[in-house]
Amino acid sequence: MFALHPYPGHPGIRGRRVVVTGLGVAAPCGIGQDAFWRGLHLPPADGPRRVPDFDATAIYGAKELRRVDRFTQLAAVAAQEALADAGGLESLSVDPDRAGVMIGTGIGGIETLEDQIHVMDERGSRRVTPFLVPMMMGNRAAADVSMRYGLRGPCEAIVTACAAGTQSVGAGARLVASGRCDVVLAGSSEAAMTPIGEAGFANMTALSTNGKSMPFDAKRDGFVISEGGAVLVLEELEHAQARGATIYAEILGAASTADAHHITAPAPEGAGAVMCMELAIRDAGLAPADIVHINAHGTSTPANDRAESYAISKVFGAPGPIVTSIKGVCGHSLGAAGSIEAVALALTISKSSIPPTVGLTELDPEIHLDVVTGEARSWTPGPSLSNSFGFGGHNGTIVMAPLEV
Repeated sequence: MFALHPYPGHPGIRGRRVVVTGLGVAAPCGIGQDAFWRGLHLPPADGPRRVPDFDATAIYGAKELRRVDRFTQLAAVAAQEALADAGGLESLSVDPDRAGVMIGTGIGGIETLEDQIHVMDERGSRRVTPFLVPMMMGNRAAADVSMRYGLRGPCEAIVTACAAGTQSVGAGARLVASGRCDVVLAGSSEAAMTPIGEAGFANMTALSTNGKSMPFDAKRDGFVISEGGAVLVLEELEHAQARGATIYAEILGAASTADAHHITAPAPEGAGAVMCMELAIRDAGLAPADIVHINAHGTSTPANDRAESYAISKVFGAPGPIVTSIKGVCGHSLGAAGSIEAVALALTISKSSIPPTVGLTELDPEIHLDVVTGEARSWTPGPSLSNSFGFGGHNGTIVMAPLEV
């Protein structure tokens, strides 16, 4: 195992230190980190949640926009914001061959695929757009960001369902920690709110019947589907310090595991999640007692929340670290969720405030966690986890903390 960097005072295998210097987000509760942060504290409307007033025309132009799937557009807007927040590409002053892109997705361009199936049925195969394949392929968002900014290092797309965002951030951090890259744009995006996409989730009884996302609540009955995109600028610490960058947090460790159990259901009592959290903590050179906060996967489905809560209790005891889930506001944006939550965690650390778990009014009596409800909670930032678990048994965890020089 390759540790990113042990928190001061703890043993571990040292890699180069990795910090977060730019944040970009397009989420149902707001575009841009300021609107996003405000939105995390407000009750949302019930039902599926799109990114409001979203328009990527300024990036692509009206003609090119028609040749770019919405999931790629969301990533492009998030990447542009993240780079601007980091001071701009010129400020980064990075060798393009040492700058990478790691932008994942769960499903990719399903909107384009669905649209073009209708075109073929109604108008014949010769009218299907020649841009179909490059519009729908899961690596399109990563490729677009790489080409737009001339970043010639590793350019990859992790496709691990709802774990894609967290695993992308972890993999991007490893590229910096290992010395391969000095800067990586890491994140994910998703735009799967199509008629067939929503029908598929509804027919497998994964969606909330009342349009409410209620993580860890006794009356939760499913997730609320959403969309979004987020990108983080990950940078080697000395490189960031040399240019006077604003540093939101440090990434200390990461891990991924597989349940090897079921295509949609989590392993009993969260066995895969337990291993993932334990490995990420060890990767950071920490012990479970060092972790003070968890941004939970917390989807609002009965099985997921129960399994995750069991896993957290097994690793940390009860009540364990302070827990929150932002899916009560954002809904579940599938492959985009993990990177959106990574942005939320970086802001939680930098602002010394933990957003509430909106939608939770009555904690499930089988869940014995210290979940933030009602209002935001002030805290002294320390080592924290962000969890993501996806269909296929994919698990991802990253460890973030305030920078300790």
